[in-house]
Amino acid sequence: MPRPAPLNAAAPIASSAPAAYSYAELNASENTGDAVLAEECALAIAYNGISHAVMMVSPSALEDFVVGFSLSGELVGSVDEIYDIQLSRRGDAFSAEVEIGNRAFWALKQQRRNLAGTSGCGLCGVEAIDQALPQLTPLVSSPLPPAAHLQELRARINDAQRLARQSGALHAALFVDEHGEIVLCREDIGRHNALDKLIGALRREGRDGCRGFAVVTSRCSLELIHKAVRAGLSTLVSLSAPTDLSVRWARQHRLNLIHLPHHSAPRVYSPALTAERAHPR
Repeated sequence: MPRPAPLNAAAPIASSAPAAYSYAELNASENTGDAVLAEECALAIAYNGISHAVMMVSPSALEDFVVGFSLSGELVGSVDEIYDIQLSRRGDAFSAEVEIGNRAFWALKQQRRNLAGTSGCGLCGVEAIDQALPQLTPLVSSPLPPAAHLQELRARINDAQRLARQSGALHAALFVDEHGEIVLCREDIGRHNALDKLIGALRREGRDGCRGFAVVTSRCSLELIHKAVRAGLSTLVSLSAPTDLSVRWARQHRLNLIHLPHHSAPRVYSPALTAERAHPR
């Protein structure tokens, strides 16, 4: 049986320009003004005709999001298993019809069957815990990025966040290449969505996630560590401090993890300090 053609996403659906909303200040002056707000829409994702999830996202780079969501959630093993993405829009809702290979589709159906009995809390039962604390393959250790590549990074990120400059309320995930240049920026109302979009963009452009580092502007929780390890990123830089569990998992899986505080030098949490470096003589 011949292999289907490689991924060929439908032409991107243009998002309308963000609307400005009027407001009045809650004070004696009663000043009024207009503000552009972040866009939010529902995206229904179906694989081979079977509905899988409805996500609340920002309506930009949706193809990147679908690819990244599929990879970071281990719904497919590689981008080669995604054969086609067809996007459509009806009012404020989008839908993505995703065609995947038979092997990936069989695995997806098995996963859905295993999770069918879990309760509404989302983390009940053995299968759901396995989803929250999955077995991941550790990365190959990689060198830390040069400190110079993190200099004035916050200011450079602000310049790269085009959508956030218009409306605020958006997280960003960015990729800094081996020369220290920001080459990709993806934004979304959801911090997980932003990273999924970045992962999808890296795969679709054929970029090596080890030749540079990813940056997230949001809180660095365990789920972002999962996504980074599954995507093969060597280094994750967070503008907010990571959780303790995130640090432990990053160390266990050889993911370089760096926190970039507002007013102090970058803090390397993973790899862990050696005893000699932690207690120099």
